[in-house]
Amino acid sequence: MEDKKADLAGPGIGSYEDLKQILPDDYEPLLNNKETQQAITAVKNYIEENLCKELNLMRVECPLIVDKYSGMNDLLDRDGSRTPVEFHISNDYDQHPIDAQVVQAATKWKRFALKQFGMNVGEGLYTDMRAVRKDYFLDHDHSAYVDQWDWERVITEEDRNLYFLKDIVKRIWKVIRGAGKYAQELFPQLKNDKYPDFPEELTFLHAEDILDMYPNMPRKARETEVLKKYPAIFIIGIGWTLKDGYPHELRAADYDDWVTETVSEDGRPMHGLNGDILVWNPVTKRRHELTSMGIRVTKETLKKQLEITGQLDFLEMPYHQMILNDEIPLSIGGGIGQSRTYMYLLRKAALGECSVTVWPQILRDMCAEKNIHLLQ
Repeated sequence: MEDKKADLAGPGIGSYEDLKQILPDDYEPLLNNKETQQAITAVKNYIEENLCKELNLMRVECPLIVDKYSGMNDLLDRDGSRTPVEFHISNDYDQHPIDAQVVQAATKWKRFALKQFGMNVGEGLYTDMRAVRKDYFLDHDHSAYVDQWDWERVITEEDRNLYFLKDIVKRIWKVIRGAGKYAQELFPQLKNDKYPDFPEELTFLHAEDILDMYPNMPRKARETEVLKKYPAIFIIGIGWTLKDGYPHELRAADYDDWVTETVSEDGRPMHGLNGDILVWNPVTKRRHELTSMGIRVTKETLKKQLEITGQLDFLEMPYHQMILNDEIPLSIGGGIGQSRTYMYLLRKAALGECSVTVWPQILRDMCAEKNIHLLQ
């Protein structure tokens, strides 16, 4: 059971010895560096344009830094394992200072932004978000630099159900898959017999279902096994404690709703109105997460989740007060990893082939030995 506990948070392989065994030995990039940048531009434009059409979104600016005491920053997990970069702004000789944090995601800010930008029911926004997550283990698909399409849309109380959630997820998958097919039209070499084409449909599975399939495996191992059978899945209900005493994965208590009771299509009681899209990456032959999303908490489920996680003191923060006082709308939202998506669609072995950031020399050398050349 210790493996299960260790696997709840802290993404990444865990050691460079393990990573060396995992990285492919027969890798040949299908696009050179110049072609990759051209393809990234095309895919980015396609996804942004079509995401707006499918979900009725508009682009807005988002913050890189937020006030430390606003409650706006995304703490990612509820175990305190990943903390934001903080700094002091002395402003006016420290007479009017600000303690600031670099965002880890714009998850909570977006819900406030729906009100700020006057969004009505059925309307939403997306941002070209950049963030820093300093506590990641840096490997082939985890970076301290994070780029996401963070999006949020106003919903009604009646929309807070699995049917609505699944409809939104299907629309997002349609856009992602469409972007991959578009890239193949522009760069025919991407359609390669070495790799199977992108799955047409997602398979929806509850976290409870996957645990039943593989009761003795930790979370990442369960995901890897189920993706061998279903190469594109949406896992529902991430955060709720399952029958083995652990959640599928730790999830912060103050944005996605993972406590609401639901019913599966075959009538079984379940929990959660959130989830992740994961795919089988044929290049790395591993699980590959593209997006995390969900219907957001109400004031009732916010209090329930914070009580479960022992974080009721959060209710005093300005963001949480806005939820309690019905000052910001009900919503659904998520974050789609940009470099993660490029890596999957362009058949890359590492994030560093798609984005420029810092990497340890041990990883650069390891990748170079396997014909994986990280940008710098």
